[in-house]
Amino acid sequence: MTLSNLRFHLTRVSGNRKTGPIPVTTSSRATCAPTCPFLGSGCYADGGPLALHFGKVTAGERGVTFPQHCAELAALPPGQMTRLHQAGDMPHNGGRVSRRFVHGMVKACRNLKAYTYTHHRLSLGENLALLRYANRQGLTVNVSTESEASADEAIASGLPAVMAVRSDEKRDRWQTPAGHAVLVCPAQTGETDCATCQLCQRRSKRLIIAFKAHGVSKRKADAAIAGQN
Repeated sequence: MTLSNLRFHLTRVSGNRKTGPIPVTTSSRATCAPTCPFLGSGCYADGGPLALHFGKVTAGERGVTFPQHCAELAALPPGQMTRLHQAGDMPHNGGRVSRRFVHGMVKACRNLKAYTYTHHRLSLGENLALLRYANRQGLTVNVSTESEASADEAIASGLPAVMAVRSDEKRDRWQTPAGHAVLVCPAQTGETDCATCQLCQRRSKRLIIAFKAHGVSKRKADAAIAGQN
């Protein structure tokens, strides 16, 4: 995979109720982590209007090149809360995250409150070092997990973590075996949105945000989560 073959799309004002009216980006489907348990099995981006948009970006019908995308992000107002990769992930080669991408995004987002999530495996290549670098530079990259043990491991490695939980999860907050607090996404449990909450961007290494499986394929997502525990 090369960056020149990928497309990236910036939506300057999201219409998604959960995120609120902030900029969001979408990356070509090829950026998805090959180890993501939701690939073809419950990914929320595979349903509804987002799936259509995701498909057009992947096909090159929407979006721009990586250098153009970096310029778009750099032109956003300083301090702007920005959600990266509402669909897609970080470009990679066989699961090894692109160094050029990470360094380019850190530079493009240096004046923003930018955050994202990744399913890329920390043990591959330079992944762990690159994600640590991004977080140190102010670009929040949360490690996406599907179990308390995996979330605890990510935090032990020095990175913020989030966790997908089953759609029928009844708890709003609890603790992991390592003593880290888990809080179900406030946009799922209350009247707020990402623009207001901002917990995923604040890089807390002691708080794990949990996301209940949702969307038209949530039953498939439930099964994928169960398979990781």
